[in-house]
Amino acid sequence: MSLTFDFLLERAACLVRPGRRALLGITGSPGAGKTTLAERLTCTLNGDGEPWVAHVPMDGFHLADAELDRLGRRHRKGAPDTFDAAGYAALLERLRGDEDGIVYAPSFERTLEQPVAGSIPVPPGARLVVTEGNYLLLDRGTWPCVRSHLDEVWFCDLDEPERVRRLVARHEEFGKAHEEAVTWVLGTDQRNADLVAATRRHADLVVPQAAMPRPEARP
Repeated sequence: MSLTFDFLLERAACLVRPGRRALLGITGSPGAGKTTLAERLTCTLNGDGEPWVAHVPMDGFHLADAELDRLGRRHRKGAPDTFDAAGYAALLERLRGDEDGIVYAPSFERTLEQPVAGSIPVPPGARLVVTEGNYLLLDRGTWPCVRSHLDEVWFCDLDEPERVRRLVARHEEFGKAHEEAVTWVLGTDQRNADLVAATRRHADLVVPQAAMPRPEARP
């Protein structure tokens, strides 16, 4: 039997147990469809009723450009050491245990290419938190602390030509010229993609392209 999106919905919902909040991680190389899958899971599971699933991206823990400039890392923004991995792990730990009030998480504004603090509210009624990012399965530095707070981690396995095409288009959408976008994708992004691809074997589930929803066209 081939893996389908309906199967993913059922598996995600089954992570929730009485009396505890579940955390599902979705990982994969840049452009692999992590955000699209996380958003579609969240929206479909919530339906038209009271929201019980929240989406908290890892990208809110990008270091600000000013700090990347200070550290001399802005030219490789998106690499593992350009994120606050410890802060991300601490938020996941809090989400796991804090159910009495709203927990606020940061988001990432792609137009500004900057994190925005306190912009994602996770209410007490959220029984499942879906989080997504490149390095959920990375086994170095502080990243293993991230994995320790997640019930499962799924790996988005998009065909490489399609992944590169989508990533170039995304960079162009947010302001890069075509040549600049291609250079960044085949340079900085590809080095990160190779690093992430090596973590695939640690995933609880590998999600093939056929089971992933396609990105919706932006107006």
